[in-house]
Amino acid sequence: MKKSIFAVMALSGLLFTSCDSDDDNNDPIVEAATCDDNVQNGDETGIDCGGSCAPCETAIENPATYSFTRDGDNTVSFSGQTTRLEMGDEIISVLKDPTTTAAKLTAMYAHVEGDMDFDDADLNSSDKNIRSKTAASADFFSSNATDQALIRADFDAWLSAQVDEVFPNWQVAATPGIAGQIADGSSTRYVNAKGLEYDQLWTKGLIGALVADQVLNNYLSPAVLDAGSNKADNDAGTVAEGKSYTTMEHKWDEAFGYVYGLNADAANPNADLGADSFLNKYIGRVEGDDDFAGIADEIFQAFKLGRAAIVAKDYAVRDAQAEIIKQKISEVIGIRAVYYLQQAKNLIDTETPDYGGAFHDISEGYGFIYSLQFTRKPNSNDPYFSKAEVDALLEDLMDDGVNGLWDVAPATLESMATDIAERFDFTLAAASE
Repeated sequence: MKKSIFAVMALSGLLFTSCDSDDDNNDPIVEAATCDDNVQNGDETGIDCGGSCAPCETAIENPATYSFTRDGDNTVSFSGQTTRLEMGDEIISVLKDPTTTAAKLTAMYAHVEGDMDFDDADLNSSDKNIRSKTAASADFFSSNATDQALIRADFDAWLSAQVDEVFPNWQVAATPGIAGQIADGSSTRYVNAKGLEYDQLWTKGLIGALVADQVLNNYLSPAVLDAGSNKADNDAGTVAEGKSYTTMEHKWDEAFGYVYGLNADAANPNADLGADSFLNKYIGRVEGDDDFAGIADEIFQAFKLGRAAIVAKDYAVRDAQAEIIKQKISEVIGIRAVYYLQQAKNLIDTETPDYGGAFHDISEGYGFIYSLQFTRKPNSNDPYFSKAEVDALLEDLMDDGVNGLWDVAPATLESMATDIAERFDFTLAAASE
């Protein structure tokens, strides 16, 4: 697998940059270069030399931890992201309680401040909810209300279907065309009539529609980081009203919070990856694969250095780190989609298929495939897979027969995994282990 030269640069703790690196490929690499007419006043990469071709080389120290202060006060804040991750984890637990009502799940997902939707009183008093941030990024959905509505309707429907289709058959053995429970080793899975676990679709789908979309397509976007007077305020060190941070610093921290908001020590989060049920967990899973070891540190290093670049007012370095994060987080989603498809294929392609294990893997894979539409190609305005492409993949997954996953062919799973791997910078073999 190709490696970014960022990992080598970061070893020294210093990153040297000048005005621009104008690559035509998608590798998010920052390197020394000289100014030219295309970048004097900023080009599409977001790099700005201040309107001059005078040397603008800087050296930015990458701090050891994600810790930043101003006049002795902490400037890192992402409480809203922590709250939404906590809400998500509680909803996941309730999705396994067959006494739960559809109204309860809907209220938790679209929480209104003061409503008693959660066991945690702090969550009940919060004005935050998950639904309003589902498919809500500035880059992908600020002018795409149609797809936003369709995506939110999917998450609403999965919650309702868990109650309407699966809960009534909680003690019924699942068979083709019949929802119910099915054994997966020592675990019991609860599937719909076509073998899908709605709770897995909802959870893994939100890794893309909530977490990745907010990180990659919202808070790390120049459209958000540089909105209004953000750049001028950051240049001047003007903090948000009543706060210790500039608005630009806070926007970057909010992206960080969606990834690391529930870690015990967010300043050093790789020490306990798996702190939530969303992206953090699966960065840890991918890190645990020898083929991708180091990806967790690449993501963390880019977050730290990008934040340090904001403090240093070096927006070329900031944007280069954002591109690294976009690539690596997108890869995590792609890797896990391929992994689950391949694991399911292996469980089905035997003389005695393990349908319980395969359905669980495919349900997780379904959610990760759904999340592909929220990924982001570095140095691009496009996801790795469009919504139309994702919809087509999911339709193909379910249409090998009238009974959905009960009829899915190993060749279908293999073909889909191959198609996904080919879009990314990893091999099918590497992601399948």
